[in-house]
Amino acid sequence: MHEISIMQSTLQLAEKYAREAGGTAISRICLRVGAVSGVVPEALEFAFDVLKKETLAKSASLHIERVPVEFTCSRCRSSLRLNEIRFDCPDCGELLTLGGGGAELELSHLELIQS
Repeated sequence: MHEISIMQSTLQLAEKYAREAGGTAISRICLRVGAVSGVVPEALEFAFDVLKKETLAKSASLHIERVPVEFTCSRCRSSLRLNEIRFDCPDCGELLTLGGGGAELELSHLELIQS
């Protein structure tokens, strides 16, 4: 489960940014996770709950924004934004083409407590 190492790195980065900004604690960590990033959001949540205990984020919440992937149909030109991989157009059944997005994995923002 590579989500544990991803969350370890995320927490280290969050602590670095928090300290640089003069924060004494982190109240919320927000991540953007794409549908085709290869990361399981539920596994990230589990790893966060386990790993945050000895960090500035020990009382923090985790918010995960799921970023859809964009597809385009070559026949009917439908544009779709999906949270899953799909190969056929729901309107005409033609093969879908990957349009972009959905591969994101980023720390989008932190909410800090400053004393």
